[in-house]
Amino acid sequence: MNVLNVNGLRVLKQLLLVTLGAMIAVFSSSVLLPSYADTHKQAPVVLMLGNSLTAGYGLDAADTVPVRLQQALRDAGTKAQIINGGVSGDTTAGGSARIDWLFADGAPDVLVIELGGNDGLRGIDPSSTRKNLEVAIVKGLDAGAVVVLAGMYAPPNLGESYETEFNGVFPDLAAQYSVIFYPFFLEGVAGDISLNQPDGIHPNEEGVRVIVKRFLPTIMKALEQVRLKNE
Repeated sequence: MNVLNVNGLRVLKQLLLVTLGAMIAVFSSSVLLPSYADTHKQAPVVLMLGNSLTAGYGLDAADTVPVRLQQALRDAGTKAQIINGGVSGDTTAGGSARIDWLFADGAPDVLVIELGGNDGLRGIDPSSTRKNLEVAIVKGLDAGAVVVLAGMYAPPNLGESYETEFNGVFPDLAAQYSVIFYPFFLEGVAGDISLNQPDGIHPNEEGVRVIVKRFLPTIMKALEQVRLKNE
């Protein structure tokens, strides 16, 4: 998964905090973006912390998972603001290190953690992946967010031992911290050439539609927990 090339910290922060709704900012735009405080007045905020699968590598901005998910929620009559916190090439270490900065303007109502794919591709020690994801989960919970952990599977070429240890990290942490668990972010898409870009890793537009359709009930469950917390 390619590393997103950005010009300066200010531009990157704008990209990560963009609210994907009626006004969609393209990665290179200079749109003035709303703060968490602004979006909280409108609807619950969902921050998707992820890598290129969330950022939308190889896709138009309108075809990324956060944008399509925003539309799916709207079509279902559910109010929410989806924020794209994806950075292509990000690992669990990079993602967990960004949380304090992303929460600087206030914590989201829901934190979706979609990280780990690059750890597996690079053969990073699963114990490190576990530690980094744990940091992200705890920071989300401590900030009062409903946390959704999206699982990932290790590439089979790294051996059975690595695969077993890596794949077990996600359900173990979800159970330990009682967070909402979505077992495999690429469910129904991985391995299907018709749903992926030529690299065989990143979903194409139709693949995104499949991801959103399968992931939508999980997000709606998280938003229902937010509603119950706020009653």
